[in-house]
Order: sequence, then structure tokens, then C-alpha cells
Amino acid sequence: MDENSPVFPARAVAWIMAAAALVLTIVGISVQLRIPAEWQPRPPLSPDFGVALTFPLTGAVLVSQRPRFRTAWLICVGGLLGSGNVAFTALMFHWAAQDEMRAAIVARAVQLMCWAVAGLLLAIMVPLCSPTGRLPSRRWIPLAVLGVAATAAEFGLALLRPDPDPAAYPWPEVIHNPLEVRALLPYYQPAQTVLQYVIRFCVVASLASLALRLRRADPVTRRQIAWPLTVFAGYVVFYLLGPDWWIPATVWTALIPFAILFAALRYRLYGIDTVISRTFIAAGLLAMISAVYFGVGAVSSLVASGYHQVAGLAAALFAGAFFQPLRRALQRVMDRALYGRVGDPALLAERLTQEVRRADPADALSAVVTVVRDGLAVDGVAVEITDGRPRYVESGEVGPDARRIPLVWHGEPVGRLLIGRPGARRFAAAHDERVITTLLPYVADVAHAVRMAADLQRSRERILAAREEERRRLRRDLHDGLGQTLGAMAMTINMARMSLTSSPSAADGLLRDLRAGMDAVTGDIRELVYGLRPPALDDLGLAGAVRALAEETLPAAPSLPAASATRSEKAPRVEVRLGDEMTGLPAAVEVAVYRIVQEALNNIRRHARATRVVITAERRGTAGAGSDGAAGSDGELRVRVADDGIGLPHHVRAGVGLSSMRERAAELGGSCVVISPDTGGAVVEARFPLTG
Repeated sequence: MDENSPVFPARAVAWIMAAAALVLTIVGISVQLRIPAEWQPRPPLSPDFGVALTFPLTGAVLVSQRPRFRTAWLICVGGLLGSGNVAFTALMFHWAAQDEMRAAIVARAVQLMCWAVAGLLLAIMVPLCSPTGRLPSRRWIPLAVLGVAATAAEFGLALLRPDPDPAAYPWPEVIHNPLEVRALLPYYQPAQTVLQYVIRFCVVASLASLALRLRRADPVTRRQIAWPLTVFAGYVVFYLLGPDWWIPATVWTALIPFAILFAALRYRLYGIDTVISRTFIAAGLLAMISAVYFGVGAVSSLVASGYHQVAGLAAALFAGAFFQPLRRALQRVMDRALYGRVGDPALLAERLTQEVRRADPADALSAVVTVVRDGLAVDGVAVEITDGRPRYVESGEVGPDARRIPLVWHGEPVGRLLIGRPGARRFAAAHDERVITTLLPYVADVAHAVRMAADLQRSRERILAAREEERRRLRRDLHDGLGQTLGAMAMTINMARMSLTSSPSAADGLLRDLRAGMDAVTGDIRELVYGLRPPALDDLGLAGAVRALAEETLPAAPSLPAASATRSEKAPRVEVRLGDEMTGLPAAVEVAVYRIVQEALNNIRRHARATRVVITAERRGTAGAGSDGAAGSDGELRVRVADDGIGLPHHVRAGVGLSSMRERAAELGGSCVVISPDTGGAVVEARFPLTG
């Protein structure tokens, strides 16, 4: 992820906390080693030493991979506070041994705070929130509240502790508590005992919540919980046994984050397998290349004695020659260990791309679901494509409880990816978000391609059907309308000729009827021509035809009093910005632009309730000369119809009008989109390629 992304400060904070914890731990250990024997802590080690040594680094690694994972932050903060407890406990006894009691008193207060909060976070909250980072349910909120309250009460009681009897004090001198409340002396020990039992109850209950999650979880989640549950159970046993078991308790506490790391590595719960893989490869490369370099350098030095430059050059060349093969070998070993035979997500995506390239368009989906199923190691994978041909392709058995993931291509839903249950492979990746996120764009691209192929086939079928329907209409109009009318006119002419000499008045009547029939024929022919191409395009040009269309579709409303005029009653003000550059366009483009603008204006009149409509067209491209010297141009024409109305509904369902606009643009190799910008209203934008 880019360092400029919002999670980069979180990573930096986590590593700074880990570094601070390391410094505090080193300070605490070094100070404790110099404390006189009579002032040494008893016992000399506590579980917080295990916390200080392992928890901060583990928390920083987890935060680096999942900055919003709450358990990782609990581990990180708890580890830092455990390190603070180690450091300030040592400083407290050190300053007390030096008779610097004021500093010892301050160190005691800080040590108490670190000890209490670290215990709350690591012994109660971490198992309570594992492995998802959230409480199992709302029913566990009282337990969390009880743990916080008991910890706060224990910390407050320790701050108000009355000074104990010096005779029973295990160290040479009592560290005075300036906040002591002497009235608490008879009740201090019973109250402390009660609070300790309450905290023990919270610790055991937190472990029980993890056990209940294990019981109710699916097989994959059970394996994810098993290792943390085991180490937390061991910690609780030593915790309940008391301070006499301080050595195994300290060692066991240090193992807890390693168990979490193992769960992350083994089942990739936290997504850090890539870090482990790269670390292993880097360490292997460093060791092997160093061995090759120094080995070849030593041999070269013996062979070419005194020629150090030759030896160094030979070592460098040999090391460089071994670098790439060695890196590939280490990568294969780590990929096989982490993912089985499939490899990491990048290799899986590359395999998916190669399979799609080799497959026929009709078999592309089958190749996709096969590769995804093998890569995720699940029982089945299927792809559903909206309006696709085929609409559903499945590999294996998905099952009724399949995970459904939307496939989105550039903001447009194109289908769904269905993932079945995890298979039996050791390193199952069915629910690994990182792998799925890597594969989704490739699957969406294939789904979009299949959908576009289906749309193209349907468009061809519609074009063919429309062409044949138009031919049938023209034949019917010409045969039934124009043909019969012309036949009747021919008979009328013959009758007029025969009666011209004998009955001029009858001939005159026949000729008048013939004249009326010719007017009807002219009207029929005009209707046929209008259906083929709007006459306004030839009479007014594209710009003039669009202006006339706007005036006809959105006429000015009669003037109304300002108080009674509402938004829906006001006629929108239309601005048409089409210049002289609209001349010389192909006839098909002119018709498509006219019809798209016509449909957009009809939609505005019916639904938009707009007050302003702007129609613009822009011709982009480079003008030049064709091969024959005639002027030509290459580029595109952009037509835009924007209004300030109520905009599109949240879920837009393409009707006949929207579909016809898109099809008219697609027939000419262009596109037409309808959007609702953040400023409000709706925008219809069509693009048409222009070729000189």
C-alpha cells in the first residue's frame, strides 16, 4: 500500500511504540541488574517480562498489515505498557536503593498504571475480542465493563494504599505513599482480595468466550482460534496458581504472541503471509549469495594470488549469476509451504490471465471459474452474469451457502462471484480477502467481456430484426398505399381521356379527383421520407434542427404570477450551444445526435422538473487533408444534454428510451451514458468517433 495512504501514520505509530517498548525493556533489564540484592524485586521476573519481550513487535507487525484490526492495537498498546511496567518497577527499586524516595514514589505510580492497564488489555480484552477484533455479542459487554471497573478500582486502591508495617515489609525501607488513606488500613487487604477474585473471574470468563467461539465456529475458524485458545488457557492456569510459578508463567506469556503469529501464518487470518514469505526469501538470498560470494572470492584469491580486483570481480559475477535462479527456487519453496501448488495471489492472477488468453471467448468463463476454484481451494466456484450468454457457469459444487461477491466493472454491476465451502487443502484460501481482492478485477473483466459479447449479439439480432421490419413496413406502405393509389390514378387518367371529347365536364371532375389523389401521394411520400431522416436536418442543419426541436419539445410556458408559479409549472430555459463546426458530419451521426437529443428532451419534459437545460456539442480531433487532398478530420463528437432537475433515481432501470440512446451511439462505435453529478440534475453525454 502506498505510504501516502491514510494507514501509513498508523503503521508508523505502531513501530514507534514497538521501538519505545524495546528501549523501556532494555532500560528495565539493565537497571535491575545493578540493583542491590536487598532491593531486588521479588520474584525477580514476572509475566510482564514475557509481555515486554514479544508483544510489542508482534503488535507492530499485525498493525502494519491490518491497521484497523482492533486486536492488533490491543496487543501493541498492552505490550508497550508491559515494557513500561518492567522499566518503572526497576527504576522504583533503584531509586529507593539510592534513597531518592520522591523519584521512587513517582515511578511506583507509573508502574501501577502500566501494570493495571496492561493486564486489562492483554488478559481480558485480547481473548474477549479474538479473533475478529470485536466482542462475540452484546451479551459480553457487561463482562468488559466489569473488567474495566475492577481494574480501575484496583488501581485506585493501590494509589490510596496505607503504608504497611515496616517489620513485615520485604525490603529495607517502606516506599512511602503520599496519597495513603490510613482509614483504609483495616479494609485494604480484604478489598484487594475481593478485587483480585473479580479480575480472576473476568480473565476466566474471557477465556470461556474464546472457547464458546471455538464451539460455534466453522471448521476454518476453529483452526484459527485453536492456537490462541491453547496458549491463553495455559496462561490462565499459571495465573491462577499464583506467583510461585513465576518462571513458567513468564516463559508461557512470551509464547502467546508467537501462537497468534502462527495462526496468522498457518491460516492467514491477518494477511501477513506475504511479509513472512518475503522475509524468508530475503534472508535466504542474503545467506546463499554471501556464501557464494565469499566462497568464490576465496577460491579466486587462491588461484589468482595477489590479484584482489580479479577475485572480487569473479565473486561478484558468480553471485550475480546465482541470484535469479536462487530467488526463484526460494520463492517456489515458500509458495508451496504457504499456498500449496497454486502460489501467491500475483502468480494466481498471472495464471488466470494466461488461461483467459488461451481460451476461446465462449470458454473464457469456464477457464475463469476453474482457475479461481483451484486457486482458492474450495468445493466450487460459479459466476453469474447479468444479461450474459451464458448467464451462469459453475465449476464443482457451490452449495446453497455460497459466499456471494458482486462483480463491478468501472462502477457498473456485471454479475456475482459465488464461492463454495473451503476444501481440504492444508492452506485454504477461500475466505482470504487479499486473494479474493486480487482476483476480482480479472473476473469482472471477463464477465464484462462476456456481457458485451452478448449485448453485441443481441444488438445484431435487433438490427437485423429492425431492418427486416423496416423493409416490411416500406413494402406494405408502397404496395398497399402508394401502389394502389397510383393504380387508381392511372385508371382515372384513362377515364378522363375517354370522356374528354364526349363529356368535358366529367373529364374535369376526374382531373380534379386526380389532383387530390396526387396531394395524398405527396403526403405519403413525405411521411416515408420523414421516417428515414428528419427533414429539419436537411433544411436547417444539425444546429438549427436541434434548436427547433428544443423549442418544440420544451415550449415556453404561459406567464404566471410569481406567487402561484411552482417549479413544475415553470418551463425550463433552454440553451443550445452548437456552432458552425457541426457542419460536414456524416449523415448517420447527425440522425443519431438528433434522436438522442430528442429522447433526452422528452425525458426532461416528463420527469426532470428542471428550470434550465443546456445542450452542447464539441468536436474534438485534428483537422488535416485526406489522401485525395480533401479536407478531413479524425477525432470524436461529444454531445451533452444537462439539466438542473431532480436527477436520476437511486436505482436506475434502463427503459426503452435509455436503451435506444445507447444503441444508437453503439451502432456508430460510440457510447452514451446517463449520470447524476454531485451538483444535481442529470447529464446525458454521447460520444461518436469521427474518421476523415
